[in-house]
Amino acid sequence: MSHDEIERTIAEETARLPPFPKRVLQVFFSPGDLMAALAERPAWGLALAAAALLIVTQTALIPWEVYVSFQREVALQRGVTPPEIPENVAQIMRYATPFFAGVAATIFTFIFAGIFTLIFAFILGDEGRYAQYLAVTCHATLIPILVGLALVPLKIAQQNPQFTLNLGAFFFFVPEGYPLRVLTMMDLSQLWSMLVTAVGVRAIDPRRSFGSAAAIFVVFFVVIAMIFAIFVRTA
Repeated sequence: MSHDEIERTIAEETARLPPFPKRVLQVFFSPGDLMAALAERPAWGLALAAAALLIVTQTALIPWEVYVSFQREVALQRGVTPPEIPENVAQIMRYATPFFAGVAATIFTFIFAGIFTLIFAFILGDEGRYAQYLAVTCHATLIPILVGLALVPLKIAQQNPQFTLNLGAFFFFVPEGYPLRVLTMMDLSQLWSMLVTAVGVRAIDPRRSFGSAAAIFVVFFVVIAMIFAIFVRTA
């Protein structure tokens, strides 16, 4: 392939990929078109950076006092008297918490993309590359991040930085305990994100049906909720 042909191919692929603001809209309203474009040209850097910045923004918008109050309430529910946080430590944590939230979200995105590559490309034999699964994951994760950003006023009003639209709200009759924590970990926006990721997996390898990919992601979603429910306590 000549140099001119290579440049023309790159230009054609670039033209097929929508600009980032349009991709943000497509992930909500037209995920099939977006994932088809990402399967051809797996661009992920801008989506990953935007996701990290939005996580930092979301965390920073919640007053530090809300985090302290929430952790104190959780500790009291466990029967533990929470220690007083020195003012200098509180000042550091006030700025460090949003930063580390963004770093953690970025790391988890890479890890989840690797897990999806392992499951679909290596174990199930789909024709996909890590970059493709990473591009799909980075864009799909914008759904829960933007929903979480929209919920910041409710998180502040509820004095609960972990507030989400989750299945626990629909099963309010379930008594306190591990089953309720599992339901509370099942964020509906995360489930939406998983289903959009399944659309992406289908776009990467058309032999993979959406139904089978969605089933795998739902199981993954439930397993992650069960694991997090062991370590995370809700107020």
